[in-house]
Amino acid sequence: MKKIDKLILTSFIGPFILTFLVVVFILLLQHMLKYFDDIIGKDLGWDVVGTLLFYFAIFMTPLALPLAVLLSSLITFGNLSEHFEITAIKSLGISLSRALVPIFICVLFLTGFAFYVNNNVVPKAALEAYSLMYDIKQKKPALDLQEGAFYGGIPDISIKVGKKFPDGTSLKDVIIYDHRGRTGNKRVTIADSGRMFTFLNDQYLKLELFNGYDFNEGSAEQNPGTGASAESFQKTKYGKMDIVFDLSSFGLQTTDKKWFQGNRIMRNVLELDHDMDSVDNEIKGSRLASYNTKVNLFNFYGKTDSLELPADLKAYKHKKDSIAEKMNPGSTHLVTSFLQFKPIPLDSINNKTRKVADSVFNAPVNLNEVNAALNTTRMLKSQLLNSNAQRANYLAEYKVFQVQWHKIWSFSFSCIVMFLIGAPLGAIIKKGGLGVPVITSIMFFIFFYLVNSTGEKWAAQDKISVPVGIWAADFILAIIGLLFLRQARLDARLFEADFYDVVWDKIKKRLSKKKPSPSPLA
Repeated sequence: MKKIDKLILTSFIGPFILTFLVVVFILLLQHMLKYFDDIIGKDLGWDVVGTLLFYFAIFMTPLALPLAVLLSSLITFGNLSEHFEITAIKSLGISLSRALVPIFICVLFLTGFAFYVNNNVVPKAALEAYSLMYDIKQKKPALDLQEGAFYGGIPDISIKVGKKFPDGTSLKDVIIYDHRGRTGNKRVTIADSGRMFTFLNDQYLKLELFNGYDFNEGSAEQNPGTGASAESFQKTKYGKMDIVFDLSSFGLQTTDKKWFQGNRIMRNVLELDHDMDSVDNEIKGSRLASYNTKVNLFNFYGKTDSLELPADLKAYKHKKDSIAEKMNPGSTHLVTSFLQFKPIPLDSINNKTRKVADSVFNAPVNLNEVNAALNTTRMLKSQLLNSNAQRANYLAEYKVFQVQWHKIWSFSFSCIVMFLIGAPLGAIIKKGGLGVPVITSIMFFIFFYLVNSTGEKWAAQDKISVPVGIWAADFILAIIGLLFLRQARLDARLFEADFYDVVWDKIKKRLSKKKPSPSPLA
């Protein structure tokens, strides 16, 4: 039995490694096409491009692992069935379910590995990849002077060349506008010819100009005698002039990664739990403030209102008060004492005071009081609208973190689901190689991706709950996989025409039995 397990396991490991690398490459290529315009023409070194590809390759593993398991299990059991090795194993009294055990155990380890990668490695790789991608987007394109056009890539400098020779360094008819003085086009340099090259690891650009003029128009100066202002002007002829420009702005600037750490794809399960707990506290705090608004704004109306706080808000308020008591001992006692203060009964007030109170409450309402009440109501409405909008934003943010939390688990569990589909389906199809298995894998992976994307979208739109939306693809495919496993154990020929001919014949026989026999008198 150990030899059979070893045979099946070795038949799976080789195709899995190969298909995993191929799937990662395909997904990486598809993902990098989105950033092709941001990378091209930036004169990036191979080290930067290689680092970016490496991190994005790790970022693709949550999708690559389930697809690799599906494709490799299809190939493995398709080859075993095509060469009648599954038939030989069954002839020894070993069931198909027992033959799946060694690869299933391997897939369980792969599921644990997938969770570790999705939870620990992928968030760090996403942080590195997207922070580097942001720096690449901010980087200026490589220095590229075009003939007959002004180049403004160097800060406060505009350069125009009439002709650029094939050697890449020799120039003809050079014009340079220097705007570093922030005074307009008052510094202009022209040259009949020149040479251009960089030095110190492309940090500086040096222009050697020949046979030209340097024009410098100074600021306005007031003449002491006449009181009129006059512009100073300087014209210098030169045979050779060297100009050096700083190209530090063309380098790849590194942005602090702390600005990207709040993104959901860069958080692990524990961090997402903390984020969801923080957002939930903000939501409860906003709801509690809305309940307290009525008490704060309306001093008399609704004092005997029987509306109570929901259970979750009571627990939140109790927890908040407990924390406040620990932070400021005695403060809660004062509030409690104040709340327990019993007002003096009205009967104990003398008749004169009672008459004054009755006259106040029975007095006719004037216009100022009506305006004050309307202003209070408008303010309350505005506060409630702002509170509802704030809670809606908090709920959307909470769902973003909740979706990512479930995706880490569901993408890991999908390795088992894809195995339940691939292994029985390979035994049913009985075709190995990269033909039918690849087509079948792509079909199921597209179905998985569409259901997952639709579920995530509906969960964000409150059409379904987040767990249902994220786990729907795994649940549906798990049922399909169990059905395939049942058919494989029964040696069903789902992909052969004879199977459906037999099914159709059975249906016709049942339909013919249900038809009433003709009456002999008819």
